[in-house]
Formats: sequence, C-alpha cells, structure tokens
Amino acid sequence: MNVEQVKYVIWAADSERCARFYLDVFQGELVKQSPHITEIEICGNTIGIHGGGKGERTWTGMSFQVADVVKGASEVIAAGGKLSREPEPENGEPPHLAMCVDTEGNEIMLTRRR
Repeated sequence: MNVEQVKYVIWAADSERCARFYLDVFQGELVKQSPHITEIEICGNTIGIHGGGKGERTWTGMSFQVADVVKGASEVIAAGGKLSREPEPENGEPPHLAMCVDTEGNEIMLTRRR
C-alpha cells in the first residue's frame, strides 16, 4: 500500500471556531476548507476538523511539544480552551505537561522537551 498522507481527524460542533483555535494557538496553516472538513497543517502534520460533532469531551491522543508549557497553557485559555490539568513543577524542574481541552471538547496535551 502506498500511503499518501496521514491525517488526524477530530470532531467539532462549531468547525470554524475549532479551526480558529488551532490556527491561532499553534500557528497552523489552513490547507483546505469545505463545508464538511477543514484541514490545518501544524509542523508538517495535518489535523482534519470535521463538522457535525456534539462538543462532547473526547481524548484525542494529540500532543504538542512547546518550549514553555505554562505560557502555552495560558494561550490555550486565551483562545477559549480549558485546562483539565494545570502545569505543575516536577522534581524541581519547570512543568513539562499540561492537559488541555480545545473549544469543542477535544482533549490535547502540551509537553516540554525533557
């Protein structure tokens, strides 16, 4: 099988609001937008946002590595997201993990390189 591309698709009750979240917070690039799906590229990876979601909390498995987890978490909140686990120092080091929720209930992680 010749795989042409791998996409990670999430659901959104409001796909435009969800797209704006990923474009703003993670400086994504809009690749495609149709009435059914929006594709955003972040660091060479494609996230597909499919309309028709119910806004229910769902674990996605997506993790975004950032330089500063605390700053990243504040940007998630500023863009309308939430934190389900605050970033906390660990073993005297700066926080390396924040559990976040986007505007549509999709759970994501912010991590710091260790």
